Amino acid sequence: MSRILAKSFAVSILALLATLAISFTFVPMLGGEVSGAGLIMTIACPLVVSFPSSAILFWQSERVRRANSALAEANDKLAEAYRQLHNQSRRDALTGVLNRLAFSQELHTFSTSGAPGGLLFIDLDHFKSINDRFGHATGDNALRAIGQLLTSHAREADIVGRLGGEEFGVFLHSVTAEHMLDRSHRIREAIGNLEFRTETGVRIALGASIGAFHCAAGFDPSRALATADTNLYRAKSTGRNTVVA
Repeated sequence: MSRILAKSFAVSILALLATLAISFTFVPMLGGEVSGAGLIMTIACPLVVSFPSSAILFWQSERVRRANSALAEANDKLAEAYRQLHNQSRRDALTGVLNRLAFSQELHTFSTSGAPGGLLFIDLDHFKSINDRFGHATGDNALRAIGQLLTSHAREADIVGRLGGEEFGVFLHSVTAEHMLDRSHRIREAIGNLEFRTETGVRIALGASIGAFHCAAGFDPSRALATADTNLYRAKSTGRNTVVA
């Protein structure tokens, strides 16, 4: 409010000076004299008129400025909330990696952009026995640990997703078939070496079977997933804890 009053006072002074300048310039030219009641009116009128009108104008301008600022802040918060909601809708609530739909969408984006890469279909071996022996809470913790492990093995351009149950998908962006196999084995070994324990300290050995498929530029995402899934089935049929490409 003090700023509004100060600005209004400054406008009033300027209006007063302008009025005095006009009066002392033109009144004598017309044969008059600026004095007495005329001088008082010359001083009073600009002050009486300009101060309240400018104060009202500045007050309304300040309200508009604050309203625009509040609106911009609300828009920023809404945009951030939408971004967070959009991000949450793409993430698996348990593991934090992409959910199946988001993973499929990203895979389609890689396909249309012409990016080749390696697609890994990963399934934890004997996972049902973990739930049966130690409970579903321990099984959930194991899935979280696998999600974190896969994320740590992914580069910035790679994607990791949970495709359902104990199945995960990884797309290795722009890798050769040889590099894909090398990283597949490193991921399988990392899962096997994972120090995962129950809340009571019992270590649970984890293992994974991996079906891998090297995707050429412009690959068909559905066919790539189906082929990787077939290779995963072969990996589980040949003894598990292995990679088939």
